[in-house]
Amino acid sequence: MKKLKFNIYKINNRSIMKTQKFKTNINCGNCLAKVTPVLNANPKIESWAVDLESEDRILTVESENITPEEVFKTVIKAGFIAKPE
Repeated sequence: MKKLKFNIYKINNRSIMKTQKFKTNINCGNCLAKVTPVLNANPKIESWAVDLESEDRILTVESENITPEEVFKTVIKAGFIAKPE
């Protein structure tokens, strides 16, 4: 597995919200229903959304301190894949 680089920038000792995007195999409303409780349960994720109309089913995650690997591990718990865009 390739190592992913992730940076958090701080201004005046406050973390800045970082938006990350992932290609997924979350294809429909039922898939979304399965992944929703898993993503909502992760305290590091401030907000998230899946664009079911995009070809790559893009998951957008906003967080101060979650790594792409943590997002991958969270999504895989629901049985789906999330690869950084």
